[in-house]
Amino acid sequence: MRIREQIRGLWGGGGRKDAVATSEAGQRTLALPSILSPLQSAGRLMPKPTPVNLRRFAETPIVRRAINVIKDRVAAMDWQVRVRRDYEADASCINSDIGARTLALRRVLEEPNPSDSFRTLIEQAIEDALTGGYGAIEMESTGDPGRPAMLWAVDGASIRINGKWEGDPEMPRYAQVMHGQMDAGFGSGAVDLRDDQLMYIRMNPRSFTPFGLGPLEVAFETVNEFLSAHRFAAKLAANSVAQYALWLNEATPAQHDRLIRWWQDEIEGTGRVPLISTEQKPEVLRFAQGTDADLRLAWQEFLIRMVANAFGLPPMLLGLAGDVNRSTAAELADEAFRGAILPLAQLVAGHITRDLFAKCIGWRGFEFVFNDLSARDENTELAVQVQLLQAGVLTVNEVRAMRGLGLMPGEIVVTGQ
Repeated sequence: MRIREQIRGLWGGGGRKDAVATSEAGQRTLALPSILSPLQSAGRLMPKPTPVNLRRFAETPIVRRAINVIKDRVAAMDWQVRVRRDYEADASCINSDIGARTLALRRVLEEPNPSDSFRTLIEQAIEDALTGGYGAIEMESTGDPGRPAMLWAVDGASIRINGKWEGDPEMPRYAQVMHGQMDAGFGSGAVDLRDDQLMYIRMNPRSFTPFGLGPLEVAFETVNEFLSAHRFAAKLAANSVAQYALWLNEATPAQHDRLIRWWQDEIEGTGRVPLISTEQKPEVLRFAQGTDADLRLAWQEFLIRMVANAFGLPPMLLGLAGDVNRSTAAELADEAFRGAILPLAQLVAGHITRDLFAKCIGWRGFEFVFNDLSARDENTELAVQVQLLQAGVLTVNEVRAMRGLGLMPGEIVVTGQ
């Protein structure tokens, strides 16, 4: 317990807080458990396979580019908190203090804890979701109407899921287990978390496992092969791998050894022109073509395309622009937005609405939405909104809400439309 309190003070649990928030809410999970836990021995049960290798691969240039293209675009989007259109509420529930509750929810997201902002918090969750399909955020209710909850990013690889959970809100559904104690079960030194205390973002959910499947897991073997090919090409380009040999016909062992010593001492690495005087001309035996084909560049390009496919991105965004022109670039960029960025943004927004607003805080009449999902191009979005406004399909306040703006002065909110 003493270690956990020290970690809270060092990594976001300390600092100045509101009086109510300090007394009612506190981070229960451990920040950076992989650094402060003992080394893991072989054979330990892991919540996700090979998390160490996944995160190591996530630091390579190609994979880092793919992750950043998706993560930065989602984290940089403008967002808003609004009343759900299909929510029918009486006056005593939400209409009386809709403005105060909206500001409170924005404060929760903009200032989730003393050390994070919305972007730094959501980037950590998206990073883990893209890497291993286990983005996690701890949620703790404060009991303060002005700041109803506090949020902390959690190492998703340290989260285990209770397979026996059947929907009981008081039964722990998740548990954070130290990496050196992966065989421990629920209640055995683990930090138990209820369903309303942890937001667990799964990529590619499946019926036969409680865990998600991250894009990097799909591209695991491809990234491994790419790194092997890249290392071989680097050694070959640096001349650390000899692709030829010098053959001297009918040379005695003494002459052979003398030539090797002379070449190493006088010629190798000096740039001098070697002069060899023998009865027969030496012959150079080449083991490869001596061209760029030896670097396996075409194979590396194919592997990059496979990585792009795993993340749902066009190869153009990973640096392969050889088959791209003006007529296809815009279509490929739109494909990246619709196929990779939009689904993840909607997944994150749904988790915030359902897990944070509804389960943790209990305000089911609100929803979290990203404002940039209706159209990738700002001019296209503006033209569509103007046409809908002129046709009477939308009102001015509805258009203002879509753009994240407040109501016109003197307007009254009508729910349940």
